[in-house]
Amino acid sequence: MTKKIFIITGEYSGDIHASGVVRELKKIYPDVIIEGVGESSLEKEGVKLFLNHEKMGEVGLSFKNIISHIFMGINIVNYLKNVFKPDLVLLVDYGAFNLQISKALKKAGFKIFYFIPPQIWASRKYRLKTIKKNIDKVLTIFPFEKEFYDKEGINSEFVGHPIVSELPVCDNKEAFFEKHGLDINKKLISIFPGSRIFEINFMLKTFLKAVEIIQNKRNDVQFVFSHAKSLKDDAFKVKYKTIKNENHQLLAYSDVLLLTSGTVALEAAMYEKPMLIAYKGPLLFYIIYLMVRNIKKACLVNIITKKDYVDEFLMYDATPEKIANCALNILDNNKKREYIIEGCKKTKELLTAQHCVEVVAKIIKNELLKEVEYEKH
Repeated sequence: MTKKIFIITGEYSGDIHASGVVRELKKIYPDVIIEGVGESSLEKEGVKLFLNHEKMGEVGLSFKNIISHIFMGINIVNYLKNVFKPDLVLLVDYGAFNLQISKALKKAGFKIFYFIPPQIWASRKYRLKTIKKNIDKVLTIFPFEKEFYDKEGINSEFVGHPIVSELPVCDNKEAFFEKHGLDINKKLISIFPGSRIFEINFMLKTFLKAVEIIQNKRNDVQFVFSHAKSLKDDAFKVKYKTIKNENHQLLAYSDVLLLTSGTVALEAAMYEKPMLIAYKGPLLFYIIYLMVRNIKKACLVNIITKKDYVDEFLMYDATPEKIANCALNILDNNKKREYIIEGCKKTKELLTAQHCVEVVAKIIKNELLKEVEYEKH
């Protein structure tokens, strides 16, 4: 009997991760029918898109954004109940939206798996109630997450992190430097100011001032600003070289990375690159974060290894002077640089080398086949 899956992603990275699962699932279960909410990556794998989430990646509590998400959720649930009727719904990342829609989906009687669940181990532990009530199985990407869910009696399985197998090998630094007019004899400092507009608004000026401080003290360095694929071409303009759609090469070939806190720090760790992270946001959001957080660390390298390998500069601590001085210290201090690299290597070891999306695909297939056997009897 043919089985059907509906996948809900909310932004570019989730679309990439989910497409890998689809690709592997179709290898081992070619008859499965898959529809979903996503972008080009899912579409390229043959997934029929019910909704393109071009605007779902918008972050904020604006009235327009909230209403838009509410209506998207209603439309998705109605379609699944009355038309598509999937055997399994796979939620991928995008916690605020997916946790809310899980309530309506569970009420409608659907089986729900969650791949890349919200980081409730970091903050908003109250979300556990929603997960325990509505999610049939949580597919975790960090080993300590499973321990966290086990304590709460929630069905979960550690599948590995998709980044481990998704990142491309970057081994042609000379060609990259030549392509972008960079000096192979100078140190490269790359700045990742964020992948969302609100992050750019809060971090760009700080990073620019930090760069100016470094430039005034060193003449053997060059700077490149990363322009995230998720941002429009005119999202920001700086006098320094800007490169779009080549984030992985920038991470791999840089001598120092100045990062806005997020998944990019984990990607940098996979390339074993010295980094620092910084983050600023609205004061109200920060106060709320302080009230709901479960841990005091922000960088995934530090969280995963449970040790402070990477310097973190958050909110009022994220000053141009502190960021610049830390970057200069990384450049000049071999012990400092090697210490960060040690943390990156330990992070890689803890995230396992297993092929994450293959594991997820096998779990889903086994669940669907279990349903087939149940129906036969």
